[in-house]
Amino acid sequence: MKERIVRVFDTTLRDGEQTPGVSLIPEEKLQIAQALDRLGVDVIEAGFPITSKGEQEGVRLIAKAGLSAEICGLARAEKLDIDTAIQCGVDSVHVFLACSDIHLKHKLHITREEMLKRSAEGVRYAKSLGVKVEFSPEDSTRTDLSFFRRVVRRVSDAGADRLDIPDTVGTATPETMARYVKAAKSVSQKIVVSVHCHNDYGLAVANSIGGVLAGAEQAHLTVNGIGERAGNTSLEEFAVTCQNLYGLRTRIRTGLLYETSRLVSKLTGVVVQPNKAIIGENAFGHESGIHTHGILSNPFTYEPFEPSTVGRIRWFQAGKHAGRHGISHQLRQMGLTPKEEHLRLIVDKVKESGDEGRSVTDGDLYNIARSVMGERREVEERLVELEGLEVVTGINRLPSASVKLKVRGETREATEVGVGPVDAALNAIQKIVSSFEEISLKEYRLEALSGGSNATADVTVRVEDAYNNMASGRGMKKDIVVGSVEAIVNGINALLAKTERAKALAADVSARKKKSGRTREN
Repeated sequence: MKERIVRVFDTTLRDGEQTPGVSLIPEEKLQIAQALDRLGVDVIEAGFPITSKGEQEGVRLIAKAGLSAEICGLARAEKLDIDTAIQCGVDSVHVFLACSDIHLKHKLHITREEMLKRSAEGVRYAKSLGVKVEFSPEDSTRTDLSFFRRVVRRVSDAGADRLDIPDTVGTATPETMARYVKAAKSVSQKIVVSVHCHNDYGLAVANSIGGVLAGAEQAHLTVNGIGERAGNTSLEEFAVTCQNLYGLRTRIRTGLLYETSRLVSKLTGVVVQPNKAIIGENAFGHESGIHTHGILSNPFTYEPFEPSTVGRIRWFQAGKHAGRHGISHQLRQMGLTPKEEHLRLIVDKVKESGDEGRSVTDGDLYNIARSVMGERREVEERLVELEGLEVVTGINRLPSASVKLKVRGETREATEVGVGPVDAALNAIQKIVSSFEEISLKEYRLEALSGGSNATADVTVRVEDAYNNMASGRGMKKDIVVGSVEAIVNGINALLAKTERAKALAADVSARKKKSGRTREN
């Protein structure tokens, strides 16, 4: 029996870009399209060409980029829309026209019969131009099944290659999606059925799975679940759920999910919530002592699957819920092996900090441990030191920052601009650091420790290197910019120190193995 593969129709660049506040330039759309192609999506809906000249340029860039995926453009069931899409060089056109009574009456002001006529004409016209055609009867799941079947029959007879079933305002349930998929299949066995779900009730992934289990061959998805209102079906959640829970294959290379998510978040400016499934920063983070103990004994005690399968690594956070096993593991990663009595004191101090409402960064934990173990030097060795900082900002001028760092004894400087003085300063730091290490800022959190304009700013950051190693840092200053710079420098030092110690430990183990081998030979 031939293995069933669910096709992925990615609409990040079309429906995803309709997220309020998101606007991508053509080069950014191309960058995301190339990432989607590497990820393994079957179809890339590159945009809605009729909307603007810039949109046409973006779709055209993607269409001529030589990607493996099918490139699709959206069009209303109108000749001008269809012509504009095809002139961009797309492989297929996604034609749509609403079919629910509420849309026909209040938006389109046409009858059901007129809707059927326009739908068929749009499909036939697009097919006559030599491209594949997918037809979406918009708001399908709020259309009565008898009329929905008539729509399917009409566009199938007109030559549509695929039929999409949109749950336009996210009011369907998995059972609803199954009914509509089965209704479409009962009318035409030759047409490929897609499902397109929105997340207004938080059911987009469940509804898409429900449609696929009922026989749909393709699902419309967006990276990070971005899209109108509450968003669309999350590509990463759908793909991993299909694979791990239902034994359904897609062509998605799941190991690339995290880096693709990060790219889309960076270019769209839409931040991924920390607790989002699969790609949220906390998806494989652990603080609870019970959990960390279980994870260290067997990861599957508190993780549903191996993080590396989606391009992630697990990490542990010191805090008031932490236990000896988790903190001991973190300290070993830092090259520290405290005695049992020292470990108990370290854990107590960490819990005290948590009870006082303070998070414990990697730098904090390292300093607590060195202090308890009696190894703390008056001046800690730091690979990166802040030597100078100047910022310029004001009305009608782009904020800029000049930063001077001493990196392993060598002074380096950079000047960068940003949306504000903090952003400019962090950009300058990252420019300096990028010359010797690829480190990105993953999380930035600012709190005021007291009221008033002279409040102390408590800034906590999380940074990550190219190998997904993470570390956190904190800065506390009355000046927000200086506090932010201090936090990221501390985070970078914690990350570099962690990796330097790991390299030294690995080199030591390797040297011992070689020495042991020579001894046995003698």
